[in-house]
Amino acid sequence: MLPPSLKPIQSFSPVASAEARLLILGSMPGEASLQAGQYYAHSRNAFWPLMGNILGFSPETHYEERLNHLTEHKIALWDVLESCTREGSLDSAIRREIPNDLPGFLSRHPQIRTIVFNGQKAAKSCCKHFPKLNSTYQCFSLPSTSPANASIPYEQKCRAWKERLLNL
Repeated sequence: MLPPSLKPIQSFSPVASAEARLLILGSMPGEASLQAGQYYAHSRNAFWPLMGNILGFSPETHYEERLNHLTEHKIALWDVLESCTREGSLDSAIRREIPNDLPGFLSRHPQIRTIVFNGQKAAKSCCKHFPKLNSTYQCFSLPSTSPANASIPYEQKCRAWKERLLNL
């Protein structure tokens, strides 16, 4: 039996409308997100402030409203991994990866042509499990919005995300 901290953890369901054209993929929700049942729930994660800045909404709005802003802008949100084991929240601690059914999701959302990875771990896991994805979709890796990625200042992350999302 695995120690409690190494029992498999599960990702969330995707957030997407039928009109989605862009998919943002993380690796796996961190502990704060899993406890809250919300994507990017850690108070220091830059994801919602970045999206608010780029799409023009307050990151303080109710979670469902933030998700609505994404879908209104034809952005889908999910994770590469369906489950894994991990002690803590760091991507570097992820083990026993089981991927989500990304090919099935993409076939149900045929208007998605672009995939943006929130950090290197999401990109590496996706390439590991779905090596041919780059030949069908425009794939871009952006700086992780995680508070663990503190070496890149918020302003620099914002510039990179804004440049990529607004030029699609």
